[in-house]
Amino acid sequence: MPKLSISGAPHDLTDEVITIGRAPDNMIVIDDPSVSGRHAQLRLAGEVYRLKDLESTNGTRVNGIPVTETALRFDDRIRFGAVDALFEPDMRGSLPLPELEELEAKPAESSVAPFDFTNASPFPRRKQKNDPIRTVILAAAAVALLVFLGSMIAVLMMRAPVL
Repeated sequence: MPKLSISGAPHDLTDEVITIGRAPDNMIVIDDPSVSGRHAQLRLAGEVYRLKDLESTNGTRVNGIPVTETALRFDDRIRFGAVDALFEPDMRGSLPLPELEELEAKPAESSVAPFDFTNASPFPRRKQKNDPIRTVILAAAAVALLVFLGSMIAVLMMRAPVL
């Protein structure tokens, strides 16, 4: 069972709702002037205790951060006014971690893709289309360019008559 250690004194958290404060009717009484009469409340939600500040005068901090409500984790440092507390796990009920097992890796039988393998890409594959008109136009443009270049070279090679 989890515990709340306040100034070194452990308090077992056995109830679903636990009130904390300076007033004598609280379940955990902290006799310190910095602690409000009804300072905070712990409420069990599933397997987690939630800490709620009950609008105390000096506030509640968890790990140095002011909180109004938060879920507690083990080894959280809580401060009620000027009084320090520690949220501790139940060490009796904890189990050790399981032993590590060594796994054996096996090499692949084949590195060839199966015959029914399809591409995993979400984009469709671009299909090439053989367009005969486009091919004829490109060939004609290439011939025209060669003829043009040949005629330009021929003009440059001619000599102008001397006057």
